Amino acid sequence: MASAELKQTLQDILPDLIANDPAIRDFVLRTVSDYYAGKVDTESRFDRVLAELQRDREDNTRQWHEQHQHNRDVLAELKRHDQRHDSTIGALGSRWGLYSEASFRNALKGILEESFGVQVLNINDFDDTGEVFGRPDQVELDIIIKNGDVLICEIKSSLSKADMYTCDRKTTFYQKHHQRPVSRKLVISPMVDDRALPVAAALGIEVYSYADAVENL
Repeated sequence: MASAELKQTLQDILPDLIANDPAIRDFVLRTVSDYYAGKVDTESRFDRVLAELQRDREDNTRQWHEQHQHNRDVLAELKRHDQRHDSTIGALGSRWGLYSEASFRNALKGILEESFGVQVLNINDFDDTGEVFGRPDQVELDIIIKNGDVLICEIKSSLSKADMYTCDRKTTFYQKHHQRPVSRKLVISPMVDDRALPVAAALGIEVYSYADAVENL
């Protein structure tokens, strides 16, 4: 029988033989087993691939979490450093402002008393009813007395709009508790907020931004 005819005959009858004859089916399976993986082997290989993929995903997830935690730790450390620096700078700025105010106050007292014949007093009164700050607190006032006239002088490293209102309340407090009229209200500072100037003008407060301006007193 020709080869082509034999192949065609096998293709025609082999499916029925495999389906109906166990011996033929076993023979065919043994014959082709070297060329094709069985069901069990195929499933085993598939399970191994899935397991490897799962391990890879778990490794990637762990590495991401480790990197994320590392980045969070770095950011937290930087934030702590920034907070420490901000606190240090703030404390130094506050201390510098207080020292500057005290130095300028002492210099102003010496200049005015020795060169202009006026008296400079630093008064600390306790406001037990909260007239100035809205609660009981100490009220510090710099008083300049010239020819019997009383001038209230507020010396600060910087002045805001709120400081102008405080200065005005301090003046009212002084007049009420010392029974002496105040002829002028002055503020002296190297830094005055622009928004504070209209308030000062409305309250009758004279603003001096430079030390040499006190010569106009």
